[in-house]
Amino acid sequence: MTDDDSRYEAVRSRDARFDGVFFFAVGTTGIYCRPSCPAVTPKRAHVRFFPTAAAAQGAGFRACRRCRPDAVPGSAEWNVRADAVGRAMRLIADGVVDREGVAGLAARLGYSARQVQRQLTAELGAGPVALARAQRAHTARVLLQTTGLPVTEIAFAAGFASVRQFNDTVRAVYATTPTGLRATAPRRGRPRPGTPTAGVPLRLAHRGPYQARPVFDLLEREAVPGVEEMTGTPGARTYRRTLRLPYGTGIAAVEERPHTGTGARPGGWLDARVHLTDLRDLTTAVQRLRRLFDLDADPYAVDERLGADARLAPLVAARPGLRSPGAADPDEVAVRALVGRDTAAELVRRYGKRLDAPCGGLTRLFPEAAVLAGAEPGGTLGALTAALADGAVRLGPGDDRDAARDALAAVPGLDDRTTAEIRTRALGDPDVAPPGLDTPDSWRPWRSYALNHLRAAGELE
Repeated sequence: MTDDDSRYEAVRSRDARFDGVFFFAVGTTGIYCRPSCPAVTPKRAHVRFFPTAAAAQGAGFRACRRCRPDAVPGSAEWNVRADAVGRAMRLIADGVVDREGVAGLAARLGYSARQVQRQLTAELGAGPVALARAQRAHTARVLLQTTGLPVTEIAFAAGFASVRQFNDTVRAVYATTPTGLRATAPRRGRPRPGTPTAGVPLRLAHRGPYQARPVFDLLEREAVPGVEEMTGTPGARTYRRTLRLPYGTGIAAVEERPHTGTGARPGGWLDARVHLTDLRDLTTAVQRLRRLFDLDADPYAVDERLGADARLAPLVAARPGLRSPGAADPDEVAVRALVGRDTAAELVRRYGKRLDAPCGGLTRLFPEAAVLAGAEPGGTLGALTAALADGAVRLGPGDDRDAARDALAAVPGLDDRTTAEIRTRALGDPDVAPPGLDTPDSWRPWRSYALNHLRAAGELE
């Protein structure tokens, strides 16, 4: 989508492939929508296009109540790009601006706050504060419509500094009050105000087809007792795991939904439920689940490139929308890539912090790198955890991938194959190939996905 005429054609055809890639607004109604909005297509002269929901909101448009543009998958571009803007978007999605402000975001990126503001505004039409505000508005809507929490609690749980700021934002984005927004939730299953709820129910949206079975198969094979568990039978499984979050802890459950995004429905979602000790962690928890399940990927771009390769074409046709799973906790994935499942389970048993309220088989958090560095200081494990603990190796969503690759290469005893797995899973790098494997340039920038196709077909261990 390089020009507005092409974008308008996507809107005319209600092309869900571009949901989250751009947004359009209608000057005569004051509303902005996703490209696949089912409403009557407006005249071209009345339409404006924006790269982000925040930019549309900043221009004075409010979210469409019919297509809910704030609920679309994130742009796949931010997962792929390794530049400052891509890194900034991943950090904002993780809640860094809410927790540390623009100064904290800039420090993580290695730029001044003014430079970050200028780059984001120039490319996205909105600065970091506006982008974080749009995200807080979406979190508030989810909490208003799925929990019975008092409005005041929701304001602070969503990351707002005051109830007044919360009220003003909800009015600006949704053209209604928080109470009015709560009243638009479906009556069936709507919680009564003031009553406790069994976690926050979520729909984790994705674009295009989604091959759930290979992802759940992988998570089931890798599941570490105490931290993760898989229940149910293939096609109807539930993956559950514990989460260490900035303000507290959480337990997340994600349901397997087979055959999503096929046929007449070009997108879909995974049903999830998140239990948190502190609701301020909701945004971060959701983003970590999205990275784990690779829900912001663009399967159309991946399949188009890989499907043009003679070797991969039949594999892509057999499994359209195959994903490259990431990590809910990058440091945890790095340790597990090094030691394997059985040793990881032993580390959890010996050093994992017990949950205050265990749930079923979920009893512990995966031990922090600093704890492991102190308890197991020897060998490659000690070197890796020490590097993670002191910041010599940084694997967060906004960290520089090239710098992380070089830092991992400096860890004594860490081989190239393990490094490649860490880069793929912990950093979410879409273009990683293990050493010794011939991968043609035609697979780039999606070599991580190409290898997943080979594994799914039994052609690669």
